[in-house]
Amino acid sequence: MLAVADGNVSYGSSGGSRMSNNINYNKNPDSSVSISKMDVIIPFSSDVPCDNNGQRMWWAFLASSMVTFFGGLFIILLWRTLKYLWTVCCHCNIKNKQEAQKVINAQTDGPVKNQDEKDEAPASEVGWMTSVKDWAGVMISAQTLTGRVLVVLVFALSIGALGIYFIDSSDPIESCQNFYKDFTLQIDMAFNVFFLLYFGLRFIAANDKLWFWLEVNSVVDFFTVPPVFVSVYLNRSWLGLRFLRALRLIQFSEILQFLNILKTSNSIKLVNLCSIFISTWLTAAGFIHLVENSGDPWENFQNSQPLSYWECVYLLMVTMSTVGYGDVCAKTTLGRLFMVFFILGGLAMFARYVPEIAALILNRKKYRGSYNSTRGRKHIVVCGHITLESVSNFLKDFLHKDRDDVNVEIVFLHNISPNLELEALFKRHFTQVEFYQGSVLNPHDLARVKIESADACLILANKYCADPDAEDASNIMRVISIKNYHPKIRIITQMLQYHNKAHLLNIPSWNWKEGDDAICLAELKAGFIAQSCLAQGLSTMLANLFSMRSFIKIEEDTWQKYYLEGVANEMYTEYLSSAFVGLSFPTVCELCYVKLKLLLIAIEYKSEQRESSILINPGNHVKMQEGTLGFFIASDAKEVKRAFFYCKACHDDITDPKRIKKCGCKRLEDEHPSTLSPKKKQRNGGMRNSPNCSPKMMRHDPLLIPGNEQIENMDVNVKRYDSTGMFHWCPSKEIEKVILTRSEASMTVLSGHVVVCIFGDVTSALVGLRNLVMPLRASNFHYHELKHIVFVGSLDYLRREWETLHNFPKVSILPGTPLSRADLRAVNINLCDMCVILSANQNNIDDASLQDKECILASLNIKSMQFDDSIGVLQANSQGFTPPGMDRSSPDNSPVHGLVRQASVTTGSNIPIITELVNDSNVQFLDQDDDDDPDTELYLTQPFACGTAFAVSVLDSLMSATYFNDNILTLIRTLVTGGATPELEALLAEENALRGGYSTPQTLANRDRCRVAQLALYDGPFADLGDGGCYGDLFCKALKTYNMLCFGIYRLRDAHLTAPSPCTKRYVITNPPYEFELVPTDLIFCLMQFDHNAGQSRTSHSSHSSHSSSKKSSSVHSIPATNRQNRSSKAREARDKHNATRMNRMGQEKKWFTDEPENAYPRNIQIKPMSTHMANQVNQYKSTTSLIPPIREVEDEC
Repeated sequence: MLAVADGNVSYGSSGGSRMSNNINYNKNPDSSVSISKMDVIIPFSSDVPCDNNGQRMWWAFLASSMVTFFGGLFIILLWRTLKYLWTVCCHCNIKNKQEAQKVINAQTDGPVKNQDEKDEAPASEVGWMTSVKDWAGVMISAQTLTGRVLVVLVFALSIGALGIYFIDSSDPIESCQNFYKDFTLQIDMAFNVFFLLYFGLRFIAANDKLWFWLEVNSVVDFFTVPPVFVSVYLNRSWLGLRFLRALRLIQFSEILQFLNILKTSNSIKLVNLCSIFISTWLTAAGFIHLVENSGDPWENFQNSQPLSYWECVYLLMVTMSTVGYGDVCAKTTLGRLFMVFFILGGLAMFARYVPEIAALILNRKKYRGSYNSTRGRKHIVVCGHITLESVSNFLKDFLHKDRDDVNVEIVFLHNISPNLELEALFKRHFTQVEFYQGSVLNPHDLARVKIESADACLILANKYCADPDAEDASNIMRVISIKNYHPKIRIITQMLQYHNKAHLLNIPSWNWKEGDDAICLAELKAGFIAQSCLAQGLSTMLANLFSMRSFIKIEEDTWQKYYLEGVANEMYTEYLSSAFVGLSFPTVCELCYVKLKLLLIAIEYKSEQRESSILINPGNHVKMQEGTLGFFIASDAKEVKRAFFYCKACHDDITDPKRIKKCGCKRLEDEHPSTLSPKKKQRNGGMRNSPNCSPKMMRHDPLLIPGNEQIENMDVNVKRYDSTGMFHWCPSKEIEKVILTRSEASMTVLSGHVVVCIFGDVTSALVGLRNLVMPLRASNFHYHELKHIVFVGSLDYLRREWETLHNFPKVSILPGTPLSRADLRAVNINLCDMCVILSANQNNIDDASLQDKECILASLNIKSMQFDDSIGVLQANSQGFTPPGMDRSSPDNSPVHGLVRQASVTTGSNIPIITELVNDSNVQFLDQDDDDDPDTELYLTQPFACGTAFAVSVLDSLMSATYFNDNILTLIRTLVTGGATPELEALLAEENALRGGYSTPQTLANRDRCRVAQLALYDGPFADLGDGGCYGDLFCKALKTYNMLCFGIYRLRDAHLTAPSPCTKRYVITNPPYEFELVPTDLIFCLMQFDHNAGQSRTSHSSHSSHSSSKKSSSVHSIPATNRQNRSSKAREARDKHNATRMNRMGQEKKWFTDEPENAYPRNIQIKPMSTHMANQVNQYKSTTSLIPPIREVEDEC
């Protein structure tokens, strides 16, 4: 061992005798042998044979390694060189032989035989070298059990050898030791013999011997195995480069993967980082330990210092971390030179690896655990598109205080760890929210979140993605994975495109009867907008009803006060008390509204076959059953409990509804439940449909339909409705037959129609226009009540949508752009009932503020237009122009006769418009005269309150509403889609188009369902209540007289002001209280019964007052009622000939498609008395009617 500067060095002997702690480096205490040449003493004793001269032999150990390495390298290179020369020579020899053979063959004209053919047989045989190589490859491969055992054993022995090095590092660097008496040396020798054998196997199996020789593991063997054999021969030990065994730690992650311990990418990455960092650290510490305890050779080893191995480890750590306390430092030149280069790489490695290791460890503890369910508490799993916006919207609605004690824990599962904002959101709700990192496509992660015991799994979609089909495909794959893991789990998923819902039906375990639901955002968005075309503002009211909003109290008398009072109402479900059994629906509805302050709009009705169906505002014929589930509009869940607790005996004389609580009679019923008592409630009032339940929307048995006698006269050979009877239908039309040019549109009278402005091109994602048209073609409208729909947009885009639209009547297309005022004037946008602005390009823009630029520009363009008032007073529907009131029933027959469009539109700002937005904050740009703050929530802004703006984000609340109430989604789809059912979805999944069906009593019975309408108070049977009357009186009168259920008001914004020129904008008031005062300009939202008489016949007024006009128009036919029963095939042939003659007369003119046959039902057109002013307007119309051709489309009435 080398003596250091002060001469105080501790020596040890592994042969049983240790040297004294204080040894003079000039003299050996045992043998008194002086070494003056190198001034170094090598300790030895009589029982340990060694060099008596004390000469250091470190160079012998190092030379053995160097000779082995370079000698083997030289042999490999020499072999490769000789092999290359031999190959070149053989190639030249073969080439010369072939040329000589060619010369011989040319002289003898013999066949040429390729030399390679002779060598094919020997080459095809496997030599013994190849067999040995394959055997060695199998032995060291981890693909077999033997290979795995061998690989693991080599790694374990390498770690053992490193441990022996740690033990020997406390001894001198070089000392005389007896192999037969040193136990650690014997163990180390055994390990290295095994390493030598393993090295031989690796060498034999290596394909490229040169690269194998230069591998890290091979270099480790070169500098650790040969010195052990030299130490046995020389009877001395040199610590040397045995620290290189620490490099074997780099393979630690591979070993754990072989043992199937590491399975996740994060765990593999963590072990890799740790093993590389530790192995580099320990190896560098070993080198510093060697050179600092040995000294510099050119300094005659006199500048060494005594450092233990662990002090070197400490030195390397403070060096890598750039701390450098200075208490331990390198003194040798070799050590300092090494530190110069090591600090560059070590600092980089420390700065990169340590933070990453810390992040992986912290996240592993934070989000890699497993969910532990709480006894007595349910949990749901939420996955899919997990972002700050989607999670905050979901939690705000799911955990709203108006819900009745939400005892549900929410578990979020996502494959990306949350950012700081999302993490802060989870911390604010830590008592009810947990987050786990993982994927629902991984069964291991599903087991971690206990999906098998979860109450439901909710899948959120990215509404703003550029490729909606790809997003839907991802969510469908999530559903497949979850259902494959646990088929009985209830899944509620969001879908973007309607046509992708059909793929869910392909999943065997998908069952909507058991609570599985797909919330199609495109379908519902289009349905909400379509209902606004029928009753403007309805989209806002419905969106507020299915969202949880807190009550915001405003003292001053402004429109916001009444609007926010209505916003606080939500939709709830509760079972009706037994006190209501046997009463009709209108009676129960009136009792709930007047006495309980609740608005009942629908019930779940069970037929005699115990099939469940949801009836929205049924008639007097429906009687309440025991355990009937009611759908209520109320401000919170506690109020709805009154319907369940109500007892006629105990609460009949109570005037304060807050005092209606559980009474003694109710407790007695609970103790002795009836066999017809309702099922146990689930999820705050919801009830899961039984397997036999079907959410069919038939109001009642067709035999009970009033006025059903018209079915007997129905022509069963004509298809007027789809096969389900829910929608008007016509044979498919070619798109060219519905295309209008600008001049044709200008010459065609369009009024009371719907203009759909659509932005899109051939590359845009489809928005699903069928979902917009279907509610407008519901069969509970009579044919003459259908509004004509005109699409204005790119023809290339509309061609892609046309396949789903070609079976709907009264649809036209004007190729153009919604930004062109000429196109807008051509379709008489100033006379339309509603203008819808949609865009299919919204999600293709990265900047969120620019996503709605097209819709906003189109809206502002329309609002800035000016129109001539020459024909503004005229009212028209799809049959052509008629004066105001001409096409309305008399007050004696219809309560909604007073609902007409405003007579004159001279400015675009008065045109009813609804604009679809993607980004909620862009609503501030729609109205330039409002004072909305850009940070205001969407539902608080004026355009949304007025029903002129709609954003898909309002549909997020449906996830929570559907979870808590199974039937809520069915109810809202019935309200907004016109009657779409699961049976219809299955049909569309098969054919992607509506199928026509013959009119049967069963299909015609589906027409008898209520629809949403707006009731005007300035005229008609309710005019007396319009001026200062109470809303409650109107509610009761409409319900008793017409079975009409009122549920809101559409009021002028400045109705409470006495301004000389009030604003024409209206806002929505949901479920006003009984004493709410009405004004004449109010429009009342109501659920109107199907009017059987409105479509039978309208006595032709045109024969008296506009007979000449009816002759010019092919759209109005007056046929006596008695003629319909006596129709014959002869009359049909005559009619066909007449049609053919008329079409031939048109010559080269455009052939218009006939939606319906001409044998229409007779019509009785009843008119109400007109004022003198209106008569003057009619005369003005007559003078201009010759200049304006009527709309050219044959109509029919059912």
